[in-house]
Amino acid sequence: MFEDALELAENKLLLLYIFYKIKLPISNIQITQIILENNFINYFTLQQYIAELIASNLIKHTEQKGKHRLVISQKGDNVLSLFKERISEKKIGLIDNYLKAHIENIKKELTVSADYTIENNNNYLVNLIASEDSFTLIDIKLSVTSNKQAQNLCTKWRKEPSKLYAKIINLLIDD
Repeated sequence: MFEDALELAENKLLLLYIFYKIKLPISNIQITQIILENNFINYFTLQQYIAELIASNLIKHTEQKGKHRLVISQKGDNVLSLFKERISEKKIGLIDNYLKAHIENIKKELTVSADYTIENNNNYLVNLIASEDSFTLIDIKLSVTSNKQAQNLCTKWRKEPSKLYAKIINLLIDD
């Protein structure tokens, strides 16, 4: 029983540590991916822990561009600073290495958005967005005639947003 309580506390502290290290609001999907890829907690227990951390005001919901994100609260930051040593060094090392290897992709997912919707019979509206911090760099809406074109635009945008952004800016600025 006591070991279960220690494991529960360590797992919740580990979640707080991840939010603290990323320093950005992230989606439930992203935190789930980090946890599951490292085999720390099973999916259902993770979702329960997230709900409990939210209810305790240790993490909070935030909305960015209409998307729900999670971020560590000041209270969560305080709790983590008091009890961080209760997280095993092995788990901290695994998370630090994972984040070092994946932080650029995590940031890209947070700052680049590409999706599309069907407008009417054969028209698709593609929305491509790039942002930095809370500032929108570019927000383009394009109408295309096929699902395949819409998918291709979204894929290209997600793959090389910086390169495409620079090309668009150069096309618009150059005489």
